[in-house]
Amino acid sequence: MSFLSKHIAYLAESQSLAMAQRVEQLRRQGIDVIGMTLGEPDFNTPEHIKQAAQQAIADNYSHYGPVKGLLSLREAISAHMPAYSADEIIVSVGAKQAICNAVLSLVDEGDEVVIPTPCWVSYSEMVKMAGGTNVFVRTSADTDYKLTAEQLQAAITNRTKLLILCSPNNPTGSVYTQDELTQLAEVLIQHPDIFILSDEVYSAICYGDYKPSTLASFTEIQNQVACINGVSKAYAMTGYRIGWMACHNREIVKACAILQGQYLTCACMVAQKAAEAALTGSQDCVEQMRKTYEQRRALIMSLMDEIPEITYTVPQGAFYVFPDVSSYYGKRFGNKTITTSDDMAEYLLDQAHVACVAGSAYGEDRCIRLSYATGEKNIIEALKRIKKALTQLKG
Repeated sequence: MSFLSKHIAYLAESQSLAMAQRVEQLRRQGIDVIGMTLGEPDFNTPEHIKQAAQQAIADNYSHYGPVKGLLSLREAISAHMPAYSADEIIVSVGAKQAICNAVLSLVDEGDEVVIPTPCWVSYSEMVKMAGGTNVFVRTSADTDYKLTAEQLQAAITNRTKLLILCSPNNPTGSVYTQDELTQLAEVLIQHPDIFILSDEVYSAICYGDYKPSTLASFTEIQNQVACINGVSKAYAMTGYRIGWMACHNREIVKACAILQGQYLTCACMVAQKAAEAALTGSQDCVEQMRKTYEQRRALIMSLMDEIPEITYTVPQGAFYVFPDVSSYYGKRFGNKTITTSDDMAEYLLDQAHVACVAGSAYGEDRCIRLSYATGEKNIIEALKRIKKALTQLKG
């Protein structure tokens, strides 16, 4: 007899976190593994932010706070997102919880949620938790893995409740342009009963002519959009666990606050003060990290160009590249034949001692995800090992 609920039985383990755990296990065995799995900046939190956290402890920010978050933090967020007042913002334990709050507050049993793939691994599991039905729309490299208006229109039914869109995208690094969002908005204007979650947690990390843009910028659908963001990626504060939702629809904000009040109370007060300092202080640290990622992006692409039969789309934001390795499927190493992205990820871990995440986790089995949120030395060595391992495959 199992004491577990049926809900937990439906949930899958996060493959990116699972691979990261395997890396740690191998390293404890003395194996030199280069990890390119986690979506975590390899920088330390800037000093002025750490000092603010220390000051918050000294100032006794050790008690319960408002469910929606400290007013001073919400005002700081509002200053960064001037379209929203502090009352239209709710602070949560990371952007992940902000998304989950919204999904659980919006989705009922049987509601359909449209999710373009490749997509972040947790969206679909959150929808399962709410009892909803995932409607995956497979995008392709031909459109830089971005959802088209035609695909969106074809996916909508009378049961569609929610669209989840991520830009810059994890795992592909794709960024929607304003023109591309305009085409999607023209479809969504015709469907006022569909809500949109715009995951913008990588918005500070865009390259070249690509700039952060959002469906919330379209007046006709503003009341249907919630923007999700946080301090984890832009300020190297993943462990502080501070994210937020900003939404003009105050009914949604209130619902999320009721839910959060029942199972969380509030985000860590010390971390909130640190996040406030991040937003109100100098933004030079953000730009310095962004420039470093841009240099690493150029490096990893140049090294992938040296590997036969690998193709990829140019990342326009975030710190991931999503190469198509399917030309190696059907080839073998010893008695092992590579037929899936899971096989490839296992092979690269076992033979090259490079950890990546299988594309199957994101809904695209032709690819693997490599994070370049790591030093140039690691990137050079990792791609050297990958190239060698791939050339050893026979078939």
